[in-house]
Amino acid sequence: MADLSVQIKNLVFRNPVTLASGTCGFGEEMTPFINPDLLGGLFVKGLTIRNREGNPYPRMAETASGMLNAIGLQNKGVDYFIQDILPRIRHYQTHIIPNINGSTVKEYIQVAEKLADLDRIPAIELNISCPNVKAGGMEFGITCPSAFAVTEAIRKVYPKVLIVKLSPNVTHITEIAKAVEDAGADAVSLINTLLGMAINADTRKPVLSTVTGGLSGPAIKPVALRMVWQVYRSVGIPVIGIGGIMNALDAIEFMLAGASVVQVGTASFIDPTVSLKVIQGIEDYLNIHHISRLRDLTGGLITD
Repeated sequence: MADLSVQIKNLVFRNPVTLASGTCGFGEEMTPFINPDLLGGLFVKGLTIRNREGNPYPRMAETASGMLNAIGLQNKGVDYFIQDILPRIRHYQTHIIPNINGSTVKEYIQVAEKLADLDRIPAIELNISCPNVKAGGMEFGITCPSAFAVTEAIRKVYPKVLIVKLSPNVTHITEIAKAVEDAGADAVSLINTLLGMAINADTRKPVLSTVTGGLSGPAIKPVALRMVWQVYRSVGIPVIGIGGIMNALDAIEFMLAGASVVQVGTASFIDPTVSLKVIQGIEDYLNIHHISRLRDLTGGLITD
């Protein structure tokens, strides 16, 4: 049988298929459909230092080949996660990786410090697509100096594996990727959602309460593939691919473009068991093509 294991720094994944933050809750919601122990990892719901109610409804909308969301990082805060959620999910035999968020660098630091010493948390995913209140609401991840600053600050207080999630809503994503690598990131995950909107022609009003929201699903896959390929060729740290992965061949395409690990997100809303099908499909692909180790596939795109 093919070896599906992959590695980011000292963190070994039994297989490359993980669930994307914001699409699987804290894993408990998925247990009626799948056994989380079979996954490479769970990128659990985004955490902030304090309780957040999120945006007003409506905050989700279907679109052609995808969906829009404007949840607004609704969560009960990192302390609630540590005290109430983690004890219920710590028995999962897979990597539990929180996604952390903040409106200031100080808030990011506070969340990271609370997670740093937890024995069942081997890594965090730093979401730099959050608005920086001290920079007029501009996202941390859309300029190199701000992306570097928040990553460097977290690197100083977080000793375990640090994954930085990149926004695609930038001009040159490779420059942002290199900035967070220079600041100490162990890996980058990309892409976060693309900014989009939907309009109800009958009411002449936006479908979402926030007017705009994050577009995910198959519609963004070509953009995500292109960015993963560009970033893989620009940095020396592992890349985690996200964006419209609906089946095993989609995942294989991301790996050929340079991804070591992939995250399945929107597809789980259609078929909650899709992640296990992706794992099986990857194994079948490797066996058919007589590839003994999955990691040999990463970056294997032939362009000449």
